[in-house]
Amino acid sequence: MPADRPRAGGAPEAEEARNLLLTLPNLITLARLCAVPATIWTILQHRLDIAFALFVAAGVSDAIDGWLARVRNARSALGALLDPVADKALLVSVYVTLAVVGVLPDWLAILVVFRDLIIVGGVLVLWLLGQTPAIRPIFVSKLNTALQIALAALALFLAGFGLDAGWLLQAAIWAVAATTLASGVAYVWAALRAPRAGGVP
Repeated sequence: MPADRPRAGGAPEAEEARNLLLTLPNLITLARLCAVPATIWTILQHRLDIAFALFVAAGVSDAIDGWLARVRNARSALGALLDPVADKALLVSVYVTLAVVGVLPDWLAILVVFRDLIIVGGVLVLWLLGQTPAIRPIFVSKLNTALQIALAALALFLAGFGLDAGWLLQAAIWAVAATTLASGVAYVWAALRAPRAGGVP
């Protein structure tokens, strides 16, 4: 009988861990991640109207899974990791693919990807050096994310439904370029100051 106790005690722990992984917010986030290749394919097939619908659905699902995680107290470490990965994978993929089909300028896609690589690479380097920078979102970064999402949706909508608003698209492109550059510089500057200041402000 004593030998059976570890198995009986371990079952609830395994079930609890499984429940933490299979929460509804996590499943919604996984579905959003799976929508990335579908969105890329529709853009490459020049069905930007469908890609626009997928992009909007992904945005709605992002709001829903965040709300569910708060209301149902279903926050988990997996969800905290998957959510930003799914968001960033979709956004970067849309920018790169729109550049490939000529809807957005290629230099903007390169700038967006390079900025993210610099931030992620910098964090990895500092981590390997034994430092753990506490990167907190700053205003210009939040503004940049909002503008990137707005530009992606605008570009998909205009191209997908054959509408003409060139001046608006160009204004959005330059706004995204400026805030992407500014937020990248701000994060690099904060990381360089971190060893002396004792943390990222």
